[in-house]
Amino acid sequence: MNTFHLIVSSPDGNLFEGDVVKLDVRGTEGDLAIMAGHIPFVTSLVEAPIKIWMADDSTKKATAKGGLLTVGKEVVTLISGTFQFE
Repeated sequence: MNTFHLIVSSPDGNLFEGDVVKLDVRGTEGDLAIMAGHIPFVTSLVEAPIKIWMADDSTKKATAKGGLLTVGKEVVTLISGTFQFE
């Protein structure tokens, strides 16, 4: 499976950094599924469950109360003031 590099940051520092297969989030315009090769863009996030799909077929679930998602060619960055893994 193709992967991309994900960084999840908060004011406390990086909470997650690694290569992942897929990221499910909710932007202000609706639900988003980010995968390797996604077109670059920036969007704000709303409070919603987040799911991170790992290369080993496991998942990490979290919640963020808003934030900013930046999808670049090499790195995807999620920044939120309140981010918590389940």
